[in-house]
Amino acid sequence: MKKSLLDYTLRIRLPIVVFVAAVAFIATYFLSRAERDGVGYAPLQPVAFSHKLHAGTMQIDCKNCHTGVTSSPSASVPAVSICMNCHTVARKNRPEIIKLTKYYEEGLALPWKRVHKVPDFAYFNHSAHVNRGIDCVNCHGQVQGMDVVSQVSEFTMAACLNCHRNAPEILSNLPGIKKGPDYCSTCHR
Repeated sequence: MKKSLLDYTLRIRLPIVVFVAAVAFIATYFLSRAERDGVGYAPLQPVAFSHKLHAGTMQIDCKNCHTGVTSSPSASVPAVSICMNCHTVARKNRPEIIKLTKYYEEGLALPWKRVHKVPDFAYFNHSAHVNRGIDCVNCHGQVQGMDVVSQVSEFTMAACLNCHRNAPEILSNLPGIKKGPDYCSTCHR
């Protein structure tokens, strides 16, 4: 009797449990990939800001607000004072600008929620890319068409290596672009 129960468990129950566990793991892995990679992430910001209006309709260059993008590794999230360069005069009676002005007058930094993030263990230098003529849309998507910015690209090792290894094809609009470095210390420092 005991042997037949053990036999049944090993021949029937164990394979079923292993199969169900494997299917659950595989399904979870693939169904949660976008969340893990950040694709589609679009957090609610403390002040509603439309890139569609600013970068799209008004055609304000990214570099006007993200001032560090050509000179430092970080593109930098604009300080409230940068916004106030225009909004001390422009549309200052709008509810979102009133919120912005309050942060400015109180000397507080706006608690923007970061949308695009490279993992902490990887190094990325915006200026190295921007100064070679690589446009922001290559990684950040068509931000000029977004009222709410969302992450459209994976910031994974595979995505970065794909671009570095295939840069002449991917960035064919840039004359003289070469493959990017693909050795470990490029990103892992």
